[in-house]
Amino acid sequence: MTEKAVFAAGCFWGVEASFMRVRGVVSTRVGYTGGRTLDPTYEQVCTDTTGHAEAVEVGYDPAVVSYDQLLDVFWGIHDPTTLNRQGPDRGSQYRSAVFYLSEAQRRAAEASRDTLQASRRLGNARVVTEVVPAGVFYPAEEYHQRYFEKRGRGGCGLCH
Repeated sequence: MTEKAVFAAGCFWGVEASFMRVRGVVSTRVGYTGGRTLDPTYEQVCTDTTGHAEAVEVGYDPAVVSYDQLLDVFWGIHDPTTLNRQGPDRGSQYRSAVFYLSEAQRRAAEASRDTLQASRRLGNARVVTEVVPAGVFYPAEEYHQRYFEKRGRGGCGLCH
């Protein structure tokens, strides 16, 4: 039986590619969540007016990889101390967030975030990652799914 997790850590193309390499991850889907516009398009999300984050829905086998291990991957693939920005990408659609699907995921995400902050691995920087309930997940357009697998790992384009 598979479970799901939803993470936002900047441009969803790279986030998806990182999770696809994790043993026990059985599916990924990029999309938009956390906003107020119904069924947003990529172009709308890129305007930074819909409130959505670019996110990845991860399907995983908990017998192979735990949610805590996925959180470790999440913390390692982006800078959780930059508000509404990852690398050159700026806007709330690139925010760092864990969208939890259960109370157990909320507790695990908060504990993991707090442990990271206390570790001082990030120096004096404050972790700004949101831990918020998952809302509706709108899958992104098909051409965004498994983007790097289809087109190679070139630089991000369009609204980046």
